Amino acid sequence: MIWAAMQTGARTEQARPTGAASTPNVLAIEGLRKVYGDTVAVDGVSFHVGRNEIVGLLGPNGAGKTTIINTILGVLEPSGGTIRIEGADIATHRSQALAQTNFAAVYAPLPGNLTVVQNLRFFGLLYGVRDLPRRIDDLIRQFDIERFRRAKCGVLSSGEQTRAGLAKAMLNRPHLLLLDEPTASLDPSAARDIRARIREFAAQEGVGVLWTSHNMHEVEQVCDRVLFLSHGRILLEGDPRTLPREHGKETLEDLFVAVAREPLTLRDPAS
Repeated sequence: MIWAAMQTGARTEQARPTGAASTPNVLAIEGLRKVYGDTVAVDGVSFHVGRNEIVGLLGPNGAGKTTIINTILGVLEPSGGTIRIEGADIATHRSQALAQTNFAAVYAPLPGNLTVVQNLRFFGLLYGVRDLPRRIDDLIRQFDIERFRRAKCGVLSSGEQTRAGLAKAMLNRPHLLLLDEPTASLDPSAARDIRARIREFAAQEGVGVLWTSHNMHEVEQVCDRVLFLSHGRILLEGDPRTLPREHGKETLEDLFVAVAREPLTLRDPAS
């Protein structure tokens, strides 16, 4: 389902839309809502992701993180609010917006009946990537999956599948990169390497990254800013290295636990 939704937008590797150079944010969300019957999954969320910025979207299971990502990808239709990618409203300029976007998630592995190279070629053609063979070779080398290039993705280990999925996510040099637990299946050494590569990619390419993780040590290392979600709302926002102390906690993990257990005690009295 996610692949089908992305295909409608990923038609060609495009330059930034007209006027995007003056647009300070790669992603801008205003008043986003998603309602299922009587259940409010996302309740009036507003935030942005700037260029060269990695923003952590944090919260316990059921807080609304995956729903937000799926609305950005166009998999889910929002009940209200706006989503703009490089200034293009996804509701009215879907193809233009999604052509600037890519993602990797543990719940969306690459098709298992295709080899790594076949998958990268398929998605490269889908995105209209220029000089595709060279781009594929570069990414296979960058993510250290040369020995798996002819292997079907379905027989790879979870860590190998993660690397292949991240290579796919970089194919079209996206301006907005959505990563849902991108290092969850990697050993500590490999995860450190992947984090460094993603930070380098964001810094050098003017990319904005929205990153979800339950690994608070990783978040402190990678993210420039974090948003804590609780019951579909943004509860806290700030620098992951200083935010815990601002709320009387020793570590980001302590703060995460507090958000999960007692969110009402953490609300800013002025909000």
